[in-house]
Amino acid sequence: MNETELAEVNSKKLAAGLLGLLLGSLGIHKFILGYTTPGVIMLAVSLAGGLVTCGIASAVMGVIGLIEGIIYLTMTPQQFKTLYIDGRKEWF
Repeated sequence: MNETELAEVNSKKLAAGLLGLLLGSLGIHKFILGYTTPGVIMLAVSLAGGLVTCGIASAVMGVIGLIEGIIYLTMTPQQFKTLYIDGRKEWF
């Protein structure tokens, strides 16, 4: 991996990880990685499901986002690139 590619991977990794930690229930970290369908699923479950379940669905999505944010931030850039950019792994 050259320096430009490494910087791009680190940037995506950091952005997705922090957004997963801070706004994980909304699925914004999924959109950063280009995973539109999982992002829409998380957003819809958090908003619509949160209304129906009095916030339980939003809390579950928040925990999922938190876990994914931690996973992203603890990986090496090469592992992150292999799994989430090249491998297109959408969940965990």
